[in-house]
Amino acid sequence: MTAVLENFWSVYSNLVLTLGTNALLALSIWLTLSCGMLAMANAAFMGIGAYTSAILSMNYGAPFPVAIAAGMAAPALTAFVIGKPTLRLSGVYLAMATLAFGEVVRIVVLNAESLTGGALGLNGIPQATQWWHVLLAVVLVLLALWRMRRSKVGRAFEAIKEDETAAGLMGIDVGGHKMLAFVLGAAIAGLAGVLNAHLTFFIGPNEYGFDRGVDILTMTVLGGINGLTGPVLGGVILTVLPEALRAFGDFRLVVNGVILVLIVLFLPKGIWDPSRFRQWFGRKGATA
Repeated sequence: MTAVLENFWSVYSNLVLTLGTNALLALSIWLTLSCGMLAMANAAFMGIGAYTSAILSMNYGAPFPVAIAAGMAAPALTAFVIGKPTLRLSGVYLAMATLAFGEVVRIVVLNAESLTGGALGLNGIPQATQWWHVLLAVVLVLLALWRMRRSKVGRAFEAIKEDETAAGLMGIDVGGHKMLAFVLGAAIAGLAGVLNAHLTFFIGPNEYGFDRGVDILTMTVLGGINGLTGPVLGGVILTVLPEALRAFGDFRLVVNGVILVLIVLFLPKGIWDPSRFRQWFGRKGATA
């Protein structure tokens, strides 16, 4: 049994650890969605965290805890700076502005060759990420978000999501709470970037572009935004599904897309929908 587990871990360890980093990314955008903001900058924040930590580790020999702290602080500070003008927008305009910011980050990385490696990326990043780092990060983030969701701040987020104008009339600092969600989401995305960079040895600018941003949003919407379980479940599904469909060869992406479309059509609130579960089990209980 031990030999089987060791063989499984040697083959699928990167996939298992990627489940954790993708769960963190899904939670990072869930945080902004829980405050009613469709912000699409999480892939860029992930890239900022990854590059910051990788440069510190490779060029300055920084310890891994220092790289983690810097990789979370850099995107959080960036989010605070760009959030001042950006968060005045809402809906699709906010999504467009944050997507544009992501493109700016990608172009800066491409042109800062002496520091970031340009289009070739950074290779040879120390493999410092261990399985318990990822597990601990996911558990701590889940606990923090769970506690926050049940606090005064979480209730303010919910009020802003439901009706921003009414929340402001009730005395809630709408701008301050939006900024808080944006900055915390950036820090969590940066943490995922740090763990991923020190797991895969290599990072490149194309890993943090538009496609990654859409993937992060899809994880959360697919899983469901009505709780913390949904984003984690969506991250797991979108990580495992492409691997499970390898038998379909060149049609893997087509099958993957069809499955996602069917889920969105028939489960519009995501896979994890507590209200739907209560309705199902309530009917069964009434029938019984």
